[in-house]
Amino acid sequence: MRQATTIITVDTYGQGLTEITRPVTAWVREQGMGEGLLTLFCRHTSASLIIQENAAPEVKTDILDYFARIAPEDARAYAHDDEGPDDMPAHLRSILTGVHLSVPLIGGRLMLGTWQGIYLFEHRRAPHRRQIAIHMAGV
Repeated sequence: MRQATTIITVDTYGQGLTEITRPVTAWVREQGMGEGLLTLFCRHTSASLIIQENAAPEVKTDILDYFARIAPEDARAYAHDDEGPDDMPAHLRSILTGVHLSVPLIGGRLMLGTWQGIYLFEHRRAPHRRQIAIHMAGV
């Protein structure tokens, strides 16, 4: 059994989904493992990780619109607003989507489906520099 770890930095451009499948896949390939489990962990409370369709651009728009409805930016709705009106909604969106993912590695390949991509989901309006801790255990 082997283990490998790294931290990747992702620059975001405000609210939205930034696909990170390619850098993650490249790092996994460099490790030379055939079987194992990849774990990704977002080190932030106002951004998250999701696996989602990477073909139709409308999916991203629909996801952003949905989260704007279920965790709206409304100063009257929240007590916590230390960093502005998008602060508490960002925390709620992070809770709903999660900050970690696990993806099996079989035959040297991540077992993502045909249309699946790994995304950092930025919940804040301003650009941020986010860190994703990556761990892989396998053979």
